[in-house]
Amino acid sequence: MKHFPIFLAVEGRRIVVSGGGEAALAKLRLLLKTEARITVVAEAPIADVEALASKGRLTLIKRALEPGDAMCASLFYAANDDDGEDARATKLAQADGALTNWVDNLGQSQFITPAIVDRDPVTIAIGTEGAAPVLARSIKADLEARLPRALGILAHVGKTFRRAAEALPMGRKRRAFWSEFYDRAGPKAFDEGGADGLNKSLEGLLKKHLCAKAEDGHVSFVGAGPGDPELLTIKARRALHEADVVIHDRLVTPEVLELARREAVIIDAGKEGFGPSMKQTEIDALIVEHASNGAHVVRLKAGDPTVFGRLDEEIDAVNGAGIAFSIVPGITSASAAVASIGQSLTKRDRNASVRFVTGHDMKGYAEHDWRALAAPGQVAAIYMGKKASRFIQGRLMMHGAPPDTPVTVIENASRPDQRVLECRLASLPDDISAADVTGPALILYGLLPRAALALAHELKEEIAL
Repeated sequence: MKHFPIFLAVEGRRIVVSGGGEAALAKLRLLLKTEARITVVAEAPIADVEALASKGRLTLIKRALEPGDAMCASLFYAANDDDGEDARATKLAQADGALTNWVDNLGQSQFITPAIVDRDPVTIAIGTEGAAPVLARSIKADLEARLPRALGILAHVGKTFRRAAEALPMGRKRRAFWSEFYDRAGPKAFDEGGADGLNKSLEGLLKKHLCAKAEDGHVSFVGAGPGDPELLTIKARRALHEADVVIHDRLVTPEVLELARREAVIIDAGKEGFGPSMKQTEIDALIVEHASNGAHVVRLKAGDPTVFGRLDEEIDAVNGAGIAFSIVPGITSASAAVASIGQSLTKRDRNASVRFVTGHDMKGYAEHDWRALAAPGQVAAIYMGKKASRFIQGRLMMHGAPPDTPVTVIENASRPDQRVLECRLASLPDDISAADVTGPALILYGLLPRAALALAHELKEEIAL
């Protein structure tokens, strides 16, 4: 992020615009929505700029910018439609200590103006750091259509009621009050009685929440998916938005954690196979401790919490403490991995079942029904099998699996740095080692990427001919 988004207080402060043509007028239409004192410096302003000055909307100085004109200005815009004059004006304004924007020149600007959705006092700023202005406008149009017409009025009335709402304790209870007002009670009251009915609605709602019993803590076991935040369910996003505490696995990506509420406490409870780990009993105690204090705890697990996530142990701990819980399933990495190679986990006349197995358990390398797995046509998704690959290879071949059985290793499934390794069982551990697979990897036993499979069929047909 090269530009840090902020909302600058400009009430009563100077904003200076150098230029009086169409480019300047376009900026003025936006700047005049603020409560700043606008000064325009231009030798030959167009009629529309003159008209704004005559109405007292801005101060107009009819000459070229001079040293000192931008003194004490909070912001400065160079909008002369002339590169030479804009360069000169920008240099003068910077010498006066103003933050400068050279219109349509990202490289020479100290700040940029985002696309803005205005539901005063609700303001949404959309920026693309100059990379895609058309995209920013498209997002703005979409938000304009989605946001309710009464949003600004609700925010204005809510602002005047904030002191009264401080009777509610800070945190979850106060958030619940405002959420109900903005999501349900406020829009309903406005539709039924207009702005006049909003204060009465707030007063009734406050009494309801003051008398309401304090909510007990709750634990949501949430699947974070394989890493791509776009693969999160809507329910998972809502849980992250509402969480007071998020306790997450090592494999949960920063992009997913970014979706948690800003004020939430984020706790890394990472566990690593054959490596340093937080003990399961410590994780259980953390969950229970925070939920017992009335927090909404999201236990965020990579993939799906019901697949090799030790979910039952954590549920037992929560149940034992008398704490309510819910489970929000996620996309397991096997689904993301097989989709990334254009295959399916099951296929008619190939395999009527698929096995989800783990490469290791609490006692070390995990044992399975290797004879059944080594039978022709079997497909398995092997989790946590990277470090156990030589053990898995040995067990399968010992029980009759052909050395040329196709195996695909997907590292960082669904993420931007995803890698796909096409292997055969005979070379599996060596291929993983040679590729220096360091990220989380899932092994698809019995499957090749669709493109590789098609190529193999073509070669086979050529050989037959």
